[in-house]
Amino acid sequence: MITASEVSVGDQLPPLSVRVTRADLIRYAGASGDFNPIHWNERFADEVGLPGVIAHGMLTMGLAGRIVTEWAGDPGAVVEYGVRFGRPVPVPDDAEGALIEVTAKVAKVLEDGTFKITVTASFEGKSVLGGASARVRLPQGL
Repeated sequence: MITASEVSVGDQLPPLSVRVTRADLIRYAGASGDFNPIHWNERFADEVGLPGVIAHGMLTMGLAGRIVTEWAGDPGAVVEYGVRFGRPVPVPDDAEGALIEVTAKVAKVLEDGTFKITVTASFEGKSVLGGASARVRLPQGL
């Protein structure tokens, strides 16, 4: 687990690459109860003007948040996490799925001693989440 004394503004978190497949969408739908056909029915997604079946926004948000929890070493260290959904992540019907690339950096130390971490998630080089950031409370070093 990383400690506050080991962190500086500007530090880059280790990048994260996550693949999302149609099977992941089915599992997420079952866990979340979100069975909207845009997440599983190609014909419906096309009819409503989407670029095919798309990943759930909350799934994308959760996957992107892993960069912070893995870096902090404790999901409980994340005090706050928020995003705006920018663009959809189309998930092709193949074994590869969609590759989401996530980067993050320490943006600032806040007055209460927590760290603001900015997160960038992209698909095919385009950002899919806007204003993504987390506030993290790390243990103090020795």
